[in-house]
Amino acid sequence: MIDDTLARLRGALLPLEAPPGPRGWNHDDMAQLIGDTPRRHAAVLIGIRDDREQNVLLTLRTDTLQQHAGQVAFPGGRVEPDDVDVVATALRESHEEIGLDASMVTPLGFLEAFETISGYSVTPVVARVSADAVLKPDPGEVAEVFEVPLAFFLEPANLRRYTMDFRGHRRDMVEFLHAGYRIWGVTAAILFNLLKRMGHPC
Repeated sequence: MIDDTLARLRGALLPLEAPPGPRGWNHDDMAQLIGDTPRRHAAVLIGIRDDREQNVLLTLRTDTLQQHAGQVAFPGGRVEPDDVDVVATALRESHEEIGLDASMVTPLGFLEAFETISGYSVTPVVARVSADAVLKPDPGEVAEVFEVPLAFFLEPANLRRYTMDFRGHRRDMVEFLHAGYRIWGVTAAILFNLLKRMGHPC
């Protein structure tokens, strides 16, 4: 079962040698909401523990941040001029935010970029993370690091749908509730795209 899930995961990804362009898979929707101006570039790490549970690494942002305070998120952030590529961005941000050593990470591939209300184009980097990796969150950014089994997201009953209004537009949204954590917004949308690419009956 573990090997089958890993094979589906690998088959769902864009290869490392062919990273996605900056235009997000939801570009048309975002253009209606925030216009068609150039997006700022960012990357996140979808880290999956290399163990039997295949846990997905997630963070709970501190309540003092200017953006996404108190929300569940993947470790990541904007691309800096010194970053070689988006993989470097995801690894650097993961080290800064949760103390994840890059030597413990094996990038597998990408998902298509996702555009956000705040004007970013976010490239998800999917990677295996050593079962022995020790995490130490930066208290200035991350209140907590927690892990959710990949199997939880693959269970159709755990996907919740709802709608919300934004600037007069009705938007279809998804979320997951796990052990008291609400996983929604950009994080849930990225997970939803991964599940669709894995053949999940969304």
